[in-house]
Amino acid sequence: MANQHQTDTRSWLEIELEDDLDDELEQAVDDARVPPELRALLETHRKSTIDRQIYFKELLRLQGELVKLQDWVRYKGLKMVVLFEGRDSAGKGGAIKRVTQRINPRICRVVALPAPSDREKTQWYFQRYVPHLPAAGEIVLFDRSWYNRAGVERVMGFAGEAQVEAFFRDVPEFERMLVRSGIILIKYWFSVTDEEQQLRFLMRIHDPIKQWKLSPMDLQSRVRWEDYTKAKEEMFERTSIPEAPWHIVEGNDKKRARLNVIAHLLSVVPYEEVPHEPVALPDRVFNPNYERRTLPAELYVPERY
Repeated sequence: MANQHQTDTRSWLEIELEDDLDDELEQAVDDARVPPELRALLETHRKSTIDRQIYFKELLRLQGELVKLQDWVRYKGLKMVVLFEGRDSAGKGGAIKRVTQRINPRICRVVALPAPSDREKTQWYFQRYVPHLPAAGEIVLFDRSWYNRAGVERVMGFAGEAQVEAFFRDVPEFERMLVRSGIILIKYWFSVTDEEQQLRFLMRIHDPIKQWKLSPMDLQSRVRWEDYTKAKEEMFERTSIPEAPWHIVEGNDKKRARLNVIAHLLSVVPYEEVPHEPVALPDRVFNPNYERRTLPAELYVPERY
C-alpha cells in the first residue's frame, strides 16, 4: 500500500507539473505553426535554434529567479521600469509574456498604450506615461514607450522635426529625473534582420490566427526599413545615457532572445532571497447542519471535452 501511495503521489505531482508547463508549451506550439505557403522558405532561411530541453530548463530556472526578484522589489520597496522597444515583429511581446508568465500581476504589470487621443496630443509629451510609473514595490514593463516619438512618429510624419528635436533634448533629462526619484530604468531594443522581419510578416499574413498582429503601420515599416534604421541609430546616439543606457537584444532567434533578456534583467538588481513565514494550510471548518444546495443544470458550462 505504501508503494502504491508513493506511485499515486508521484503521478499526481507529475500531472501538476505538466499542467504548470502547458501555457509555455501552448505558446511553443503556436510559434512552430507554419503555414504551408512558407514551409519551403523556412527550410531555406531558418537556422537551428537552441535545444528545446535546454530552453525549457533554462526558462523555468530564470523564471524562478524572476519570482525572487519580484519578492525582493516588494520587500525593499524598489521601483523598476523596463522599456521594450524594437523593430516590428522583433519578439518584444513574446519576451514580455515569458517575463510575466509566473510572477504576481499585482507587483509586475504591462503597459501598452494606444495612439494618443486628440486631448493627449495637446499635453506635455511625457504626461500620458507618468500615471503608469511604479510606486514602491512595483515593476512596470512598457510594451513600447515614449520612444514612439523617436521611431514611428518621426518616420511616419506624425511628429515634426521641431517636436522630435524637443524630444531628444528633453528625454535625457526626463530619464535622469526618473532615476533620481529612485526608479531603476532599463531600456531594451529588440533587433532583427531585414530578412527575418520579412519572414515573420509573411507568417502573419498567411496565418489567420496571427493576422491581427499586422497593422498598416507594420506594413509601412517594411517600406521604410532604412528610414527606421537611421532613426534608430540617431536615437541610440542621443538617448543612451550613463543613467539609462540602451541594451540591444539580438532577436533573430526568439528563444535565445527571451533567455538573454531575462538573464540580463536579473543581473541589473542585486536581489536576494526574501525571508518568508512558513505557510500552513488550515483545516476546513465543517458545519454538520449545512447542506449543499443542488444548482440548476443550466448554470453549468456544457462538458464538451
